[in-house]
Amino acid sequence: MISVIKDADRYLSNAKEILEEKAIRDNGQYRDKKYIKMAGHTGYEGVLLALDHLITQQNGIQKKQAQKSVDHYRSFLTMYDKKLLNYFSDLYIVLHLKLGYDGVSDARIVKRGMAMAKEFIEKIAPRLN
Repeated sequence: MISVIKDADRYLSNAKEILEEKAIRDNGQYRDKKYIKMAGHTGYEGVLLALDHLITQQNGIQKKQAQKSVDHYRSFLTMYDKKLLNYFSDLYIVLHLKLGYDGVSDARIVKRGMAMAKEFIEKIAPRLN
C-alpha cells in the first residue's frame, strides 16, 4: 500500500480516536461538538491528502498553493471521474460541513461520514502509483 494511503488512513484513525476518547457518545449522540468538529476536520484532511496526491500524479508537479478551495478538487474530478466527483461532493457535505463545521451530534451521521471518507480513499488507492 502506498505511503500516502497509509497516511490518509492514519488521519481517519486519528479522527475515530478523537470521537471515541473525547466526544463521548451517549444514547446515539455525541456530547461534545468541539471534538466532533475536530474529528470531521481531521477525517477530511485525510481525504484531501489522498486526493492531492492523485491530482499531482495526474497533472505533474504543481506549484504549492496555500489553501485550495473545494472548487479546485471539484474541477479536477469533473475532468477525471464524474462518479468520484459525485462521491466527493456528498463526502464534502457530510464530513466537512456537517461534522467539521456544524458538529452534528447524531452518531449515525458521524459514523457514515467516517465510512464515506474510508470508501473514498479506498476508491483512490488503486489509481495511485
